[in-house]
Amino acid sequence: MIQNTRRKALQPEVRKHVEAGSALYTDALKSYQGLDEFQHQVIDHAVAYVDGKVHTNGLENFWSLLKRGISGTYVSVELFRYLDEQSFRFNNRKLTDGERFSVAVSGIVGKRLTFDQLTGKTEAQA
Repeated sequence: MIQNTRRKALQPEVRKHVEAGSALYTDALKSYQGLDEFQHQVIDHAVAYVDGKVHTNGLENFWSLLKRGISGTYVSVELFRYLDEQSFRFNNRKLTDGERFSVAVSGIVGKRLTFDQLTGKTEAQA
């Protein structure tokens, strides 16, 4: 998460998390101007929502599902964990539930989570 959408806050985060040379599709927010190390293309929603492959529909779909899940499914969330879960679901949306479960379970092999870690208790609190 970033503090605001001004260029000084936004662009360092883009550079930190997106590999130079990547295709970057954004809306016409002026804060995105100057990201020249990317293959940056802009879709101006005042003109159109799609121009060939240039659109922000996938991201807008992700945020729509995220917001709906928070208000409709979960009562309280730790946002970074919820974002990780929803990113996993979205990135694996073409898999069946069983296939998605197999992918998730394969990520726990060799890892151990204790009850104290799960509940946030430390040895001193136990």
